[in-house]
Amino acid sequence: MKPFIISGGPGAGKTTFINALSDRGYTTFEEASRTLIEQQSRLEHGILPWHDLAAFAKLCFELMSEQKQRALVEQVPSFMDRAIPDVCVYLTQAGIDIPSHYIEACQGYQTVAFLCRPEASIYVQDEVRPYPFTQALDIHKQLHHTYLNLGFQVVEVPWGSIVQRTLFIESHVQSLD
Repeated sequence: MKPFIISGGPGAGKTTFINALSDRGYTTFEEASRTLIEQQSRLEHGILPWHDLAAFAKLCFELMSEQKQRALVEQVPSFMDRAIPDVCVYLTQAGIDIPSHYIEACQGYQTVAFLCRPEASIYVQDEVRPYPFTQALDIHKQLHHTYLNLGFQVVEVPWGSIVQRTLFIESHVQSLD
């Protein structure tokens, strides 16, 4: 079954939200970029987005492609914490040309993408998220724009408790069946 994407600007509670969906029995896939930043930071010559975004994007693309392939064999709804369209957004923001196969790979997901807006009350600037909250909002706007341009129906997930947000997603997914 094609996976659903949960995306949005940094600091929107996506990871906590994805974990709650996992706790409810859904198949979920962790955020590739955060995983890769943590892995690459431990390497002497690790590839990090603030040093070589194009090379880091390639790593993300490969991991996200693997995640998508694993999700496609699932018989129940699955959820990705960010996906290949997000890679396209980060490259666009940096003024780097997006390889055509990245655009093509944006297909194969559910046509509905759920976006979570960054929330100032939970935003944490750290080594994995080294930019201010205003930039997180800019990223969110670009994500929304890009998902629409790629043909996705964008559904904004309202801010609320994890239970409220989970029920919101579940009701949308059930309405698509």
